[in-house]
Amino acid sequence: MTVARSGLLLFGALAALSVGCGGKRPATTPVDRGQSLIVLLPDPETDKVGRANVWNKAGSADLDGERKAVVTSDQQMGPVKKLSDDEVERLFGAALAALPPEPRSFTLYFEFESDDLTDQSVKLVPEILTVVKQRSDPEVAVVGHTDTMGSSKANVALAMKRAVFVGRLLVDAGLDKTTIELVSHGEAALLIPTPDETPEPRNRRVEITVR
Repeated sequence: MTVARSGLLLFGALAALSVGCGGKRPATTPVDRGQSLIVLLPDPETDKVGRANVWNKAGSADLDGERKAVVTSDQQMGPVKKLSDDEVERLFGAALAALPPEPRSFTLYFEFESDDLTDQSVKLVPEILTVVKQRSDPEVAVVGHTDTMGSSKANVALAMKRAVFVGRLLVDAGLDKTTIELVSHGEAALLIPTPDETPEPRNRRVEITVR
């Protein structure tokens, strides 16, 4: 079976379905041994549903809406149906609850030619630390950037200095330094495209992604 998708797909075989609904199968979604139930849900990161095309040698099915579902096997491609919220919860509630938290992204801005945070960014630091501490096993990417003032080589060093500064804040808050990835893009990935030697506050930043 092959699936092309945009959105969150949940797969359930017979054993998983029996556990998920207390041994009772919903009348609208009968699943026998050797069959699988495929359900399309919104993507956890974007909340967009998208669509999915499921196909095998028995045929194909287009899942084009939230909670659209199909029962498949090697010999069968069932009709597309729409599950209720209650059915999704009974069948896949445990799996959904076990999904990791959505990634969170933050941007901190810096003073000109400095690794000092702007006053507004300083106020954002406690929120970032709270999000990191809420993760049981966090992974944090810290990417430093600069504007186009100065040489490219110097800006790579400055961007790394900014990333290191933010990484130190996270470590001081109790995060294991082995979970932090520090990267410098220098002036190579401008948020606001500018000519060389142009001061741009929005390019003087560190982008943080917490997973």
